[in-house]
Amino acid sequence: MFAKQVRKLIVAIDGPAGAGKSTVAKRLAKELGYTYMDTGAMYRAFAWRVMEQGMDLSDERELRRVLQETNIELVEHFGRPGVLLNGVDVTDRIRTPELSQLASRISTSKIVRERMVELQRAIGSQGGVVAEGRDIGTVVFPDAEVKIYLDASSQERARRRFEEF
Repeated sequence: MFAKQVRKLIVAIDGPAGAGKSTVAKRLAKELGYTYMDTGAMYRAFAWRVMEQGMDLSDERELRRVLQETNIELVEHFGRPGVLLNGVDVTDRIRTPELSQLASRISTSKIVRERMVELQRAIGSQGGVVAEGRDIGTVVFPDAEVKIYLDASSQERARRRFEEF
């Protein structure tokens, strides 16, 4: 007869750094056959661009211009999540303590947040996404069908972050 069409969901996984969001989100996306969205990687990729250009973060006009000229794509390379910045693979280059710090600073900019949220919503517009990041279930996808909040002790989170770097 007729196959019932199943609507793909948005799964939002939120929590502090080192809580296990990435580990759980990657595994869940793989199990469901969904796209894995690492919002932190998107901010780190833009931080890479800012660092490359030696931009002044207080120059809103320049920030807005560079944001509009920046294309960030989340891709999969050999079964592993990757990030392209204007067509260039920056996956490994964006995982440094310095870029993480810069990404945190950049993420406080209203202009940057608005653009990143716009990009993230575009990626999630068709559903079939497991998205992880801070504020993902409250700001980016407030109507996500599934919302998960992960946490771990401060000692465990610190240990995990230390091992990352």
